[in-house]
Amino acid sequence: MEKFLPVDVQDFAQMITGNFVYVDKTRYIYEMARIPVAYYFFARPRRFGKTLLVSTLKALFEGRRDLFKGLWIENSDWKWQQYPVVQIDFNGIDASDAETLEKSLLNTLDEIARQHEIELSYDLLTNKFVELFAELHKKYRKDIVVLIDEYDKPVITHLGKGELDLRIAQKNRDILGMFLGVLKSIATLRLVFITGISRFNFTNMFSGLNNLQNLSMYRDYAELLGFTEAEVEQYFKPFVSTLAEENGLSYNDCLERMKTWYHGYRFATTKSKLYNPFSILHALKNRSFKNFWFESGSPNFLVNLIEEKNYSIPDIENLQVRETTLSGYELEKLNLEALLFQSGYITIHDDDGILFHLGYPNQEVKTAFLSFIYHNLVKIADTTLQAQFSRLHQYLAQEGLEQFIETTNAILAAIPYTQIRGQATPEGNEQYYHTVFYLMVAASGVLVHTEPLSSHGRMDIAVEFKDKVYVIELKCNQSADAAIQQIHAKRYHEKYLQSGRRIHLMGINFSTTERRIVDWRMETIGS
Repeated sequence: MEKFLPVDVQDFAQMITGNFVYVDKTRYIYEMARIPVAYYFFARPRRFGKTLLVSTLKALFEGRRDLFKGLWIENSDWKWQQYPVVQIDFNGIDASDAETLEKSLLNTLDEIARQHEIELSYDLLTNKFVELFAELHKKYRKDIVVLIDEYDKPVITHLGKGELDLRIAQKNRDILGMFLGVLKSIATLRLVFITGISRFNFTNMFSGLNNLQNLSMYRDYAELLGFTEAEVEQYFKPFVSTLAEENGLSYNDCLERMKTWYHGYRFATTKSKLYNPFSILHALKNRSFKNFWFESGSPNFLVNLIEEKNYSIPDIENLQVRETTLSGYELEKLNLEALLFQSGYITIHDDDGILFHLGYPNQEVKTAFLSFIYHNLVKIADTTLQAQFSRLHQYLAQEGLEQFIETTNAILAAIPYTQIRGQATPEGNEQYYHTVFYLMVAASGVLVHTEPLSSHGRMDIAVEFKDKVYVIELKCNQSADAAIQQIHAKRYHEKYLQSGRRIHLMGINFSTTERRIVDWRMETIGS
């Protein structure tokens, strides 16, 4: 029977009965659920399969063995018992303000009670929650499973929208903390499983639920959500073949392009990297390589925070932080690195036992995110001119350097002076032009990166193609010769000498008074 791609399918029963491809994660689910009493928290970026996971747990604890036929867990020693399940999906909870959130939760508890044909009498939220568990246990004489999806939506919905919304977020956080804190006092629970995007500081949000085990960065559950390379080949091989054929690629070349575009997420100290399910499924369905995940949500809040903190955008791809930095944050003291990581815009590239090395997970996220930042931070009235940055990768690929410089200068000249004049110092000027140049080139879709600080210094920008590499040093109010001399002196290009590619050393000098590139020079190493 023909299998279908499970694009936007988030219900496990629908997935199985509709004959959609299901990537079997039941081995991980079994290990998590077999413990007699367990309280878990699990965070992943949006569109990563959290809701499907919650739905799978619901079917499992409802004893729907027929849905698990042929899956790993069917042949395990899982005891197929039925438990009463309390499922709360905060995607459907109105949280426009604290009063509305509380009313919505009260209505949700009443609806759950009606589904189980029981009545609740209390009016206070925490009392009604406790009463629900008491009545369920009285009726079924079984322990209860609690599944809570996207717990943090009532909070993160209000971030980045000003002081009034921040106060609403704080009040909603307090209600959630009080509401979820009730769970610790319930002695008749079999499993508590809570998902979300953000990991707010547990001492605040979950102060009443301090027995909650955070699995988000556990090695054993690193592959619970997302697809590995092996899983993509095992479950989606016919769809990959079609994608390859329609794009004029060999099967193996198609796999490599898929990895470049959508692979690279890593959430623990394991070396395992994952595909974002939303992106890869949409790519296979549409038979094209585009920005799917990024376009399903807006990072306005993050861009506002980057601008507010005057954050160095090129440094985002070379962050080094302690694990504790990623584990949580406070609403009153937002941490950009934690926000970028938890929302999926950066991921773990490596760890040295002390620090995590972070960067963009793949081309989709990097190109789309930097393009978004470019359009929001580089404000040009002529939108046609503003869009010309997208041609820069083409000029570099074809070694059309005159067109590259001409287009760059046209964009720089069109940026209003009021946007630049805050960069008063030489250091500020250089950082500003470096940032705008980096944004234009990186957002054009080419493989661009900056280097972390090393004993030789820090390379400004490297642009890589299969047959060539540009090592670019930027200067302000100096000379292109000085830039070239620095590349040689610091030996920035040496890491590429054994790559078999031509190496272009490119020095670029900006004039802050003329607001354009006034001097550039290139040397080439290799044939």
